[in-house]
Amino acid sequence: MSATIAVEDLRVGMFVMLDGGWLSHPFPLSSFRITTQEQLATLRGLGLQRVRWSPEKSEPLDDSAAGATAGPAADDATSAAPNQAQEAAATAELRKRSLQQQLESSQRCERQHAEAVKAWRESMDLVTARPQHAAQQSEALTRALLGRMLTDDDIAIRLVAGSGDRAASHALNVGVISLLIGRTLGLTEPELVDLGVGALMHDVGKLEVADRFRHAEDGSNANEVAAYRDHVAKGVAVGQRMGLSAGALRVLAQHHEHADGSGFPLKLAGERITMAARVVSLINRYDNLCNPQSRTPQLTPHEAVSVLFVQGRNRFDPAVLNVFIRMMGVYPAGSLVQLTDDRFALVVGVNSSRPLKPRVLVHDAKVPRHEALVLDLETQANLGIRRSLPAAKLPPAVIEYLDPRPRVSYYFEPLARVAAADGDAPVELAA
Repeated sequence: MSATIAVEDLRVGMFVMLDGGWLSHPFPLSSFRITTQEQLATLRGLGLQRVRWSPEKSEPLDDSAAGATAGPAADDATSAAPNQAQEAAATAELRKRSLQQQLESSQRCERQHAEAVKAWRESMDLVTARPQHAAQQSEALTRALLGRMLTDDDIAIRLVAGSGDRAASHALNVGVISLLIGRTLGLTEPELVDLGVGALMHDVGKLEVADRFRHAEDGSNANEVAAYRDHVAKGVAVGQRMGLSAGALRVLAQHHEHADGSGFPLKLAGERITMAARVVSLINRYDNLCNPQSRTPQLTPHEAVSVLFVQGRNRFDPAVLNVFIRMMGVYPAGSLVQLTDDRFALVVGVNSSRPLKPRVLVHDAKVPRHEALVLDLETQANLGIRRSLPAAKLPPAVIEYLDPRPRVSYYFEPLARVAAADGDAPVELAA
């Protein structure tokens, strides 16, 4: 909850939120905790009468610090123009801290994603020789993911660099997003475990399919299509050897079924498809649109969401589709966008509970790429996204700066960990 306070009553330790837009103040972030007297002087020099602040995010106020800034003498001192050198030094220090915290948060997320990819690959490598051990590894990975997801905090869906292992990246994308949807739908923990194991192992049958048949092509003949579709039945057989639960096995069996009965192999429809399989069917399609394994043209995340909304309203469960769009937003992480002030940006993170104002990396030719601060649009009252653009529509210099990856890979992070965006030290949660 936020309230307003007169600028002259601000004290060190208060968490403030500035509403004037990114050009109206010298601070690198619009929401931050006041940590120095120099920041106080700068705030009082902005000409504002009142600002918003959050008592919950503020530290206990130091009475001695408050006394040092109270009274006529202090008012007289701070009413003068702030020392420009001190102001510049304070701003530079705050920016330095923010960049360091941003880097640490990004590295932590990349590291956890790499660990998940490694764990998934290890479980897949065990499928043939030690199938039951592979199942245990897959369940352990699912429970580790859930251990970080089942929190009261909002979840940030983050763009990560990913790995060169296309199969692992696909499995993790489907697994992570499916579990987040299951969390939003209120599935029980046992249901989430079945969903996670099924999502991570949904293509396990492709281990027994020749490489050339592992992906459907537009020009494939009937025999090739049949060979490709056989990965579902083979996957169920492998899952049975692994000793997967009935709920996870149904995901393997039904992840290509559609709500309107147009899927395969059994053309099931509606309630005959389990909720977990309905979720995985949708996310599997989304990831294949963004990261096609065949020669199918790649879509941007924004284009993929649009296709699912327009073409998939009958094909996919409406409740699942609605949760997916609400959670990922119109501009999911990985989308290239133009802001309402005409700057170009890359969406790098989305709050799954409030996705309309994502976090973006903004192109700025005056700032080196490695020093660019991610901008949280949720804190920018007068700034938003105007439109999404394919990479071909952006100037080459912008593409080089934003560096969109050829493959869209996702991971997640509880937003308590990304408090660095508010000027806090990162909060470590239990792994």
